[in-house]
This record gives sequence, structure tokens and C-alpha cells, in this order.
Amino acid sequence: MTDVHVSLPPALRRALQLLTDPPAEPDAGKGYLDLLRDESGDVPKNTGPIQAAWASPIGSMLYDNAQAFSRRLIAALQHPAEWLDIPPGGTVLDVGSGPGTVTASLARAAGKDGLALGIDISEAMLARAVRNEAGPHVGFIRADAQRLPLRDDTVDAVVSMAVLQLVPDPAAALAEMARVLRSGGRLAIMVPTAGRAAWAWRLVPNIGAHVFGEDEIGDILEDNGFVSVRVKNIGTFQWVRAKKG
Repeated sequence: MTDVHVSLPPALRRALQLLTDPPAEPDAGKGYLDLLRDESGDVPKNTGPIQAAWASPIGSMLYDNAQAFSRRLIAALQHPAEWLDIPPGGTVLDVGSGPGTVTASLARAAGKDGLALGIDISEAMLARAVRNEAGPHVGFIRADAQRLPLRDDTVDAVVSMAVLQLVPDPAAALAEMARVLRSGGRLAIMVPTAGRAAWAWRLVPNIGAHVFGEDEIGDILEDNGFVSVRVKNIGTFQWVRAKKG
């Protein structure tokens, strides 16, 4: 292992071993592993006003506060770690990790030898996550959900909460989650939903947020080899759970 790798935080050193194409000179000067430093722009980008707001420092602070409340409320009803069956010492991926609170809770569920990796595209969000949640078993990576940097079959569980609606190609992101998840691994997703009224929302001019139909995510997951797909609406949120067959 080179000196530059030894200088990385423990969680990021472990993360390097899981990458499809680990960088020779990892950029972790901001506390997270930046894999978009030389991004080529060959995947769709969300340039809508909602994503732009969340990506700003002020937006990330507002998002952090709003999400802290909403995630506590949702977690009180149905925390993903309770169902994911994370094995002791397992590896968990949080796609669209935002301020990192869920990522840290997943690391605790994985135990003292576990690893939780949070992936986000926003530098402002990642800065907050590193400051508040990074640790020996919690690491953060700047990467695109539509092209996850991990090798096939490398994680035991995947979580994505209130993020897929901001991804330009949600189906591509879901396919990537399927690719990196080991056989038998579990996935939990939460998105805002308009339920049966989704068709009406799609008539509104694009503001950078996708509106999912009732069975849209479940159908995509089944197309990607998931079984035991369960969809449950709680108010304006939709939970989708599935197991990779």
C-alpha cells in the first residue's frame, strides 16, 4: 500500500479496495473520496432548480435541518436497518447520503467490523456529512448514483432515502444498485410520491424532480432481478423493499 493510501481515513482505505477503478492518487483532501474530480460529463446531470438549491452551502444547511426532522419521523415509523438484515461486519451503501445521518446509523447496525459508505454528488452535502458523521467505519464518496464506482457484488445492503427523485435517470441508478448488491442482499428505498396522481404532476414544467408512479420503482427492481418486492405508501412517502434474487 502506498504512502498516499496509508494517509487516508480507515473507512476510505477500505473503500478503495471495493472500487472498480481505484485512483492511483486518491483525492480525499476534503475528508471524502472525490471520484468526480475529472468527471467526463457522459452521464445525465440534474440542472433543475431543486438540485441546484440543495447543492449550495445554504441549501445543504436547510436540507440538513429539514431532513433531520423528516428522517427522524420516518425512522420512527420504519428505520431501514431493522429490515435490511445487515450481517455483522457487513458493508452497506447509502446512495444519496446527504448529511450522512442514515449512513452512520447503518454503520452501527453493521457492528464494530462493518463499513458504511455514503455516496453523494453534492460537495456541500458531503462536507456536512464528513464534519458530522465520518469515522473509522463511516466513509463518504463523491460519485454519481447513475454510475456507482463499486465493483459488482460488493455490498450486503443498499439504502436510498429521498434521493431518486432528483436523479435524471432513476432506472439507471436502480440498475447500478442491483449490480453492486450481493445475491441475497436487501435494498430499501424511500421517495416522495404522488401516488395515482403522478400522471398529473408530470404535466407540470420540469423543475428537476421526477414523480414516480405507484408501481414504477417496484417494476424496475423486478426487471433487475429483485424478488420479494414490497411497496408501501405512508402519507406522501413511498417505501420500497426488495431482495436481490
